[in-house]
Amino acid sequence: MRILNPNYIYIDGDFKRDIAIAFNSKIELIDNIEILKDKYPDAEIINCGKNSVLYPGFINTHIHLEFSANRTTLKYGNFIRWLDSVIENRDRLLDSCDSAIMEEAIQEMLNSGVTTFGEVSSFGAELEVCKQTPQKVIFFNELIGSNVAYIDALYSDFLIRVQASKEAKNGIIPAIAIHSPYSVHPIALKRALEVAKRDNMPISTHFLESPEEREWLESGSGKFLEFFKKYFNTTKPMTTIDEFLSYFDNTPTHFIHLTQAKEKELEYISKKGHSIAHCPRSNRLLGCGRLDLEIVKDLNIPFSVATDGLSSNSSLNIFDELYSALMIHSGEDLIELSKLLISSVTAQPAKIFNLNSGEIREGKDADFAIVKLPNAPLSLNDIALYTILHTKKVESLFIDGEKII
Repeated sequence: MRILNPNYIYIDGDFKRDIAIAFNSKIELIDNIEILKDKYPDAEIINCGKNSVLYPGFINTHIHLEFSANRTTLKYGNFIRWLDSVIENRDRLLDSCDSAIMEEAIQEMLNSGVTTFGEVSSFGAELEVCKQTPQKVIFFNELIGSNVAYIDALYSDFLIRVQASKEAKNGIIPAIAIHSPYSVHPIALKRALEVAKRDNMPISTHFLESPEEREWLESGSGKFLEFFKKYFNTTKPMTTIDEFLSYFDNTPTHFIHLTQAKEKELEYISKKGHSIAHCPRSNRLLGCGRLDLEIVKDLNIPFSVATDGLSSNSSLNIFDELYSALMIHSGEDLIELSKLLISSVTAQPAKIFNLNSGEIREGKDADFAIVKLPNAPLSLNDIALYTILHTKKVESLFIDGEKII
């Protein structure tokens, strides 16, 4: 038994003083330090230090490790410009993304307190690296392919990758990702959703990420028309916005981005019990706009803040993402938004994906991120804001009770 003794602790959505945690691989008891010492006289006492704040481990729900080699290759500023550069440079980036580069990306997440992440895998190449990390990994096997002539072959490969993730163990949670409404044929999509429902696997999908995507799905026109003519000799979208949404009616899904979603689509997502991954830096770099957080809040849609991958971001540091989210939603109350953002990388994603983490609560996994503020806060109510403003890396990190940093 060990006891963590911080100055401040994030618990039940607020911050409290003079509370410590007794833990093994799970949280055993939460109480005053003297009470815990009396109950566990042989426990190791870990004093977290001056101005320390103890959080549950952070959860980054959406990344793409396979493109971690990108730094100055892909083009930003416009979604189609970026997508063209991905297709032109994909093989080179994938070939250069070896295990060491992916491990470096994972280490960056660890340094920023991420104890669980959602990896979207197009080819399965990063599964072995994910098996070796101490973090829990929601491993989203991505389905992609719009050409009906190749559906059977692509779907067969997809099933092989799904099975490999099921057999991986080592903290791997098998999951399914549908790439997008413009890149997955409805026949294959429906098959994949049946697998997800049968095996109770988490689901995610990119949706309404860019103005170009919305125009394509609504009218079959715009820059996506040029793109599909150029690469796929296609002039008609395979589905509509409403039709694509309806496919997921009976399978709660984590919709990625939704920067171009209108209120009616967000209402539908709320009604069907779905959730959202908000990736503000990726959306800015690709010229996609930003998620309407006010409507998301009004509709009580659960959401996570996620970094996306290094194909559309400069880091996988979750604090960088939280800071950006804090800045772009300028109409929100600063203190309340800070608290909401901390929840979006702790309790909210844990509930979305049914994880036994994301909260400081007895019986939860002993996943902890400990940060230090530069000075003692004068108000407990401001700690979330100060954490986002002043933190780049954690002081200590625990996963299932084991000290990682």
